[in-house]
Parts: sequence; C-alpha cells; structure tokens
Amino acid sequence: MSVALAAVLAAGCGSTSGSAGGTETTELRYQGSVGAVGFPELAEDLGYLGNIKLKWVGNTISGPQDIQSVATGQTDFGGAFNGAIIKLVAAGAPIKAVIGYYGSDTDSYIGYYVADGSPIKGPRDLIGKKIGVNTLGAHLEAALKEYLSRGGLTPEEIAKVQLVVVPPVNTEQALRQGQIDVAALSGVLRDKALERGGIRPLFKDIDLFGSFTAGSVVLTKRFIAQNPTTTRRFVEAFAKAVDWTQTHPRAEVIARFKQIIAKRHRNEDATTVGLWKSSGVHGKGGVIAPSEFQTWLDWLKREGEIKPDQVKLSDLYTNEFNPFGTGSAA
Repeated sequence: MSVALAAVLAAGCGSTSGSAGGTETTELRYQGSVGAVGFPELAEDLGYLGNIKLKWVGNTISGPQDIQSVATGQTDFGGAFNGAIIKLVAAGAPIKAVIGYYGSDTDSYIGYYVADGSPIKGPRDLIGKKIGVNTLGAHLEAALKEYLSRGGLTPEEIAKVQLVVVPPVNTEQALRQGQIDVAALSGVLRDKALERGGIRPLFKDIDLFGSFTAGSVVLTKRFIAQNPTTTRRFVEAFAKAVDWTQTHPRAEVIARFKQIIAKRHRNEDATTVGLWKSSGVHGKGGVIAPSEFQTWLDWLKREGEIKPDQVKLSDLYTNEFNPFGTGSAA
C-alpha cells in the first residue's frame, strides 16, 4: 500500500473542517487552477454562496491529486475524472460525488493528435508508441484505452502502448520534436496547436462517448453528515453557477471570468479564459447521469482494476443536493 493511499484510508477516521458542538463550517478550503475560474469561484462572485466563504489554499496539479486532498482532509472539496473517483472509493476513501463540473462536447473535448507525416492511422498502429497525457489513471488514459479496446487490441497489446506524463503546456512541443508519437490536447492548447498546423486528429473522446460530463466534485461523507446545511447550500450555489454558464452568452461568461481573475490578485494571465467555449458539462446544473459513472465502473472492472462487486453505483454519487436533480430549482 502506498503512503498516499494509507493517508487516504486513515482520513476516513480522522477529523474534518466541520466544527464540534453541532456548528456547521461555512469556510470551505479548496485548490484552484492557474488562469482558470472554477464554478465555486463563479458562484461566490455571483452572490450564490451566501454566508459560505471560500479559502484558496493553492493550485492543484491534477484531478486525482485534488480529490486525494479532500479525502485526507487537506481541503473540503475537489474534483476529478469520474473514473479516478471510482478508484479512490474502491480503495476505501470516504468520498462522494455531489455535482458534475467538466466534460466533453463539440466545443470542449479531448483530441489525440499525430504529426502530419505520421504513419499512425488507427488503434493497432499505436502498439509500441508513446502517448503524451497529463496524468495517469484519469480521463485521457481511460479514453485512450477504450479506443484501443474498441479497435480490437488485446490487453497484452494495450500494455505495449506507452503512456508518457507530459505537462499540458509542453505536450504539443513534445509531439513536434518526436519525443512522443501522439499528443492528447484540449482547450486553448489544442486550438493553438491546430492553428499552427502540421498535426492531424487521430480520434476524439466524443467520437467514443458522445457529449458527456466526465468529472465530478466530491465531499467526504463525514463532511456531508456534519455539515448538511452547508453541503446543500454549496451544491445549490455550484449548480446555479453551472446553469449560469449554460444559459448566458459566451462573451458574458468570459468577461465575468476575467473580472474574477483580476480581483483575486494571484498574478495570473487571463488569456486562456478569453478562449473559453464551454465547460462541457452535459447535465443541466451539473446533474450527474448514472451512465457517467457506470461507463467507467464497467471499464475498470473489465480492466481488472477493481473487483466485480467492490463498488456499487450508489456508493459513488448523489444528486440529492442539486436543485436541478431534485426538481426544486427555481
């Protein structure tokens, strides 16, 4: 057992930020992202959080790291790819997903690209090749392995496809310099790479799954039990912020994001949010669909990463605090 995993499991019996004596916490610790605005930050700026305050404790390096920080009590909420959430729950982490926060659609998707002169045309051509991804065990790896599996590769053949962790800002360069054979790109990094030319798409995650919410925000079960009112208010505010981006013009969303980045004084470049197109969240207000966990639950079982009866769908998420999921949204 790794030190990180042991810490996660131990956190199930440890303390959280919930106050003793029945008083609920109204200050929520979280990790942000450089040059980006999360839905809780938008909710706070729009006035949806009410008396709940956010406390930024730094920036996350990946989704799996973000939800481990929640499980170990370093933060109160965090988000990751749904498959990563399943694996952490399977390991015994006392967390539960409460709302979707990112996904893929025709505007926001993960693309896998090769150089124009590359001989790679399909799944079988990837055997023995290097694929650049942002982190292991998350969205990019799962989509790639699904592509390979659907392409008829055996588990032994898939194991010969090498995943290489590359910082997203360096992935395009690594592809062009021949350090990797395929680059997984999204957002502004993908768009800029395509503008420069010289690369072509191999496949996209939406080619496999259609539009879908890919990741969710989690809280610990202990936090939910100790802070039921705060939990509901937080998720409701989060859901309203998601809906706000889904129902307002893109230019208005971008303008608001730029204002938020300027006001938080973290010495950031707001250029990236100027190219925002969508969050990719499929469900209205971030409502989680069963398939958005079941797909990855089935995949992890097929991969042998979790046992057939190790995790139930009901262990993973709930829409009970989301007004768009319960029909209580105004």
